Amino acid sequence: MSEDLWPLPAAIDPDLSLPPAATGSVTLIIPTFNEAGNIAELLRRLGDALPAPGYLPCTVLFVDDSTDDTPAVIEKAAADHPFPVAVLHRETAEGGLGGAVVEGLKRADTDWIVVMDADLQHPPHLVPELVGEGERTGADLVVASRYISGGSRAGLAGGYRIAVSRGATWLTKGLFPRALRGISDPMSGFFAMRRSAVTAEALKPLGYKILLELAVRPRLPRGGAPGRPAKVAEVPFVFQDRYSGESKSTAREGLRFLAHLAALRSATPLARLVGFGLIGLSGFVPNLAALWLLTRGGMHYLPAEILANQAGVLWNFLLIETLLFRDRRRHRRRADRIGRFALLANADLLLRIPLIALFVATFGMEVLPATALALATTFVLRFAATEALVYLPRTSRGAGRPTRSRAAQKGTFPCV
Repeated sequence: MSEDLWPLPAAIDPDLSLPPAATGSVTLIIPTFNEAGNIAELLRRLGDALPAPGYLPCTVLFVDDSTDDTPAVIEKAAADHPFPVAVLHRETAEGGLGGAVVEGLKRADTDWIVVMDADLQHPPHLVPELVGEGERTGADLVVASRYISGGSRAGLAGGYRIAVSRGATWLTKGLFPRALRGISDPMSGFFAMRRSAVTAEALKPLGYKILLELAVRPRLPRGGAPGRPAKVAEVPFVFQDRYSGESKSTAREGLRFLAHLAALRSATPLARLVGFGLIGLSGFVPNLAALWLLTRGGMHYLPAEILANQAGVLWNFLLIETLLFRDRRRHRRRADRIGRFALLANADLLLRIPLIALFVATFGMEVLPATALALATTFVLRFAATEALVYLPRTSRGAGRPTRSRAAQKGTFPCV
């Protein structure tokens, strides 16, 4: 991924070593995509809202995926800003807005991280309050919520957007009741977190709901760094009208959100096994539909069975790619993955018949129980083989790591 990281006027000489971040310091990460019309007003309000730099050391980092002149607008607007401002421009918007936040996390070296949108629907004056609530309560994550006393979703224009937002909130809380306990607004994009409480490398966001990723992503094994914050607090906020530009919430983003939910729900081995089984069951629909079409067209039922089985295999492959193993696809080409998957799926048929014969002839089982046991056995074996032979976790050095620019390697990100 090609990136440019350049500091604005408050940055120090790129050839000098950066001093360590001050105690209580904050990095404000703002992901942007074509938000040029909001930048000047956002920085002005931040300048009014944040305490004096000596009281709350703060750096503003824009992680920009724009195709317009947003970076140039930031440079111009930051000239008189009292805090250091930097821009990380990504040529490839990997992971969407959530991926942009993760890129910011990797570069931040402050006690606190605050994430907010650039469209001024998140009120800048709440930034100190979010950090203050975390310090007061000892929380690792402080969420600005529209759904507690004092909060409001007033800036959501129209009943349709309100219904979609509320429905998405109910869906996420229903899927992750334990992980989201204490978070009334998991769809919020406005929150503060302790940098020490989250491991950026453990996050695999898709789309714009990075808070959900932070709250739900399973922790790393014992002995490793934490994958998500442990203690959560909330402060109310009133969701404002967008200051300028158009909303980035599209139908495509909605589909990415649903795919992300499925990936998070299937992040554990047991959940993946269950998901694999449910997807396999759903494959009977295209299988039977293809069989009906082929036999209606005059094909003999035996070759029709073989061809129809491939329709089910393709269906299962597409769903498994999207819902179960989205983060494990890059180490093999798609043709390689689908070839291996199809081979395993069809080998299942060849293995099942000898197993049934073994259970009946050797162990004296009835045909129906023997068939059920063979189905269960081959299903578990196929799941294990699919995970191991088709979607091996990436282990090569540097795999999946973004390429930093020479400036980023030198440490030009201005930490006060």
